[in-house]
Amino acid sequence: MSKALPTRSENYSEWYNELVKRADLAENSAVRGCMVIKPYGYSIWEKMQRALDDMFKETGHSNAYFPLFIPKSYLSKEASHVEGFAKECAVVTHYRLKNDPNGKGVIVDPDAKLEEELIVRPTSETVIWSSYKNWIQSYRDLPLLINQWANVVRWEMRTRLFLRTAEFLWQEGHTAHATAGEAVAETKQMLDIYATFAEEWMAMPVVKGVKTANERFAGAEDTYCIEALMQDGKALQAGTSHFLGQNFATAFDVKFQDKDGKLEYVWGTSWGVSTRLMGALIMAHSDDSGLVLPPKLAPIQVVIVPIYKNEEQLAQISEKVGEITKQLKKLGISVKYDNNDAYKPGYKFAEYELKGVPVRLALGARDLENGTVEVARRDTKTKETVSLEGIASHIQELLDNIQESIYNKALAFKKDNTFRVDTFEEFNKVLDNTGGFILAHWDGTSETEEKIKEETKATIRCIPLDQQEEVGVCIYSGKPSAGRVVFARAY
Repeated sequence: MSKALPTRSENYSEWYNELVKRADLAENSAVRGCMVIKPYGYSIWEKMQRALDDMFKETGHSNAYFPLFIPKSYLSKEASHVEGFAKECAVVTHYRLKNDPNGKGVIVDPDAKLEEELIVRPTSETVIWSSYKNWIQSYRDLPLLINQWANVVRWEMRTRLFLRTAEFLWQEGHTAHATAGEAVAETKQMLDIYATFAEEWMAMPVVKGVKTANERFAGAEDTYCIEALMQDGKALQAGTSHFLGQNFATAFDVKFQDKDGKLEYVWGTSWGVSTRLMGALIMAHSDDSGLVLPPKLAPIQVVIVPIYKNEEQLAQISEKVGEITKQLKKLGISVKYDNNDAYKPGYKFAEYELKGVPVRLALGARDLENGTVEVARRDTKTKETVSLEGIASHIQELLDNIQESIYNKALAFKKDNTFRVDTFEEFNKVLDNTGGFILAHWDGTSETEEKIKEETKATIRCIPLDQQEEVGVCIYSGKPSAGRVVFARAY
């Protein structure tokens, strides 16, 4: 094994960057600001995809695919939308290369200039709504419930693997409805799906809320979000769901004939999560020894390492492992038998600890004689000797316990790092000493929100959906406030 990881307390940012690379999740690419997602990292993303895709389909959504390139004129149709994304857009201006006449490789052919520039997809509302104009004529065509799994490009100057890259993977749902009520219900339903996925699959507790006007998605009437708390006390936006009103329907003239024969603009939503969830998964649970993965998302849930002195012992152990593996796979548990003789058991133990494999079994000749096996769990780093009799059901229960335990630990951290403050002095003290979610009164104005952000680098993460009415005064302006909002410094 290479030298130990940096510790979270010493340098949280360096710890994160090193862990992503050493655990074989991702690496920087030759293209500045982009990343290569390696097989182990991509297999976690695939499990996320699969679970979310099932949830989407259970609620009536279908997958489709739309172009990577968007005509520049499309982005001009919805004013706030283009303003929100203009500074992040990559633009295609030519369609051909040619050999450099000076013999220096290839150059852009100046005669191959596009009549209209194309924008590399930063988000797909415009190109999708241009298609919806052809798909929707009558109330019988509604609701239209579409999801897309794709990549997007948002030009970033300061990047960090998974958290902020110029190109990333995501899903984006885009739906059309006959009434505002149906569209709002869809927006909230998808937020609930994201929250369920975060808590039940990622073992990551979240706060559900609505964004302020300053933090709202460009082109939306309302943006709902889930916010998670990372171990360094910073918040991370883990998913958003937008009520678009009739903004994009109006921009692209998407109308339907209602039951009375009257033409009306449809109501829209969009919602998405991205590979940023990979960063959230790492920072919510992992420790100074490496990844801690919830069993539901672990590519390898159980690894079995043989302890032997000779080929005869290995053969006996391998026979027993074959039985165990068969039992585990019948229960839908992913298992790896690592009998690679190029590495010693100690090296393997450290490697699988780094990669966050939830359960490790060590089986030796003496264990075979005693009918036992050593079982180690990654989250608590505890070990126990267990009978081989009924080992598969024991491991199944253990995996469920680990999933729950990881969630409860994160939930306790969130509770311990959520603070109610009533003065700006208290607010700054919490931010500088511990970070975390801060519940504080705000006067509801964009001006106050901006001033707090400028002075403290903390933003309003959301107005909680379960916000209690509580008359108070804004911590900054001293003006009246009807309830507390969630502040934090964030990724």
